[in-house]
Amino acid sequence: MGRPFGVPVYVAPSWFLVAALITWVFGDQIERVLPELGNLRYLVSLFFAVAFYASVLVHELAHTIAALRFKLPVRRIQLQFFGGVSEIEKETETPGREFVLAFVGPLLSLVLAGVFYAALYAVEPGTVPGVLVAGLMVSNLIVAVFNLLPGLPLDGGRMLRAVVWKITGKPMSGTIAAAWIGRALAVAVLIGLPLITHTGILGNDSGDIGGMETVTDALLAAILAAIIWTGAGNSLRMARLREHLPELRARALTRRAVPVAADTPLSEGLRRANEAGARALVVVDGQGEPTAIVRETAIVGVPQHRRPWVAVGGLAQDLAEGMRIPAELAGEPLLDRLRSHPATEYLVTEESGAVYGVLSTADVERAFVQAMARKSD
Repeated sequence: MGRPFGVPVYVAPSWFLVAALITWVFGDQIERVLPELGNLRYLVSLFFAVAFYASVLVHELAHTIAALRFKLPVRRIQLQFFGGVSEIEKETETPGREFVLAFVGPLLSLVLAGVFYAALYAVEPGTVPGVLVAGLMVSNLIVAVFNLLPGLPLDGGRMLRAVVWKITGKPMSGTIAAAWIGRALAVAVLIGLPLITHTGILGNDSGDIGGMETVTDALLAAILAAIIWTGAGNSLRMARLREHLPELRARALTRRAVPVAADTPLSEGLRRANEAGARALVVVDGQGEPTAIVRETAIVGVPQHRRPWVAVGGLAQDLAEGMRIPAELAGEPLLDRLRSHPATEYLVTEESGAVYGVLSTADVERAFVQAMARKSD
């Protein structure tokens, strides 16, 4: 939808579903205040849905601006079912920055609620502008208060994580506390939201609630609870993964490789690799400089009886920019390097420039999955 501050903004398909839901629900509310609108109320309600998500975008832009100020890369902003998300690619370095990064979103929503509250004095009550302004004030207030709840993946959960991180000195302790509170919030939403609706606390008449409203409330509560529960679990898993990221070392994951000329038969190259206990082949020129990496998938695709007649050069991928990896690269810098230059294999070199071996993305993925499955100490 655009690139504010250089960050792309996307609208997920689920947004159209929630926009239709808001149009339907808010349209019924408008009918009670402005019955003379007739079916035009749904057009007004659709405008409200778009304006509401524009407010959500402002909320996410606050996170994005703070992240960019802290020199944290932001992959994208996505508007989706039940709100939006700013995909920040790196963790903050201090609990103070984590707190600020989380707090600016709800703060902007509170500011917007205040702006729309002030705008109420400039519009006539019981009119279309009056209904829209009142709805945007209430909705931004709800967004702010809801996001301040102290459980992941909500902004309040990240603020709680920052506080516990500051007290204990351990970011993982903050994540565990905020994630479990997030799961408790999910259960509270699942049970409490329908109960609140039916008790009349929100100003509604519980006697007017029928079967359809009951099903709708229960469904919305279940969806919202599932989103919170899943987000809390994902936050916990990613935190545990980051604890083990330093174990992803290029040197430890690299396969030994043997140098071969481009015209070497595949069978001969594999024989040399077996003798040396290596698992990869690197094509070198006449001066012994590496020029390409023989792809593992290409080797597997050559039948055994044809390997003496196939040269390794025809199965190799030329070394492009970014395909040379320092042997000492590890953790997040290693993953960032692989993401920025996608390939199936990389040439791993020593500081001197000497060839250390070949790093396969398949090996990195396996180690990545094992790190995710490993429980935190």
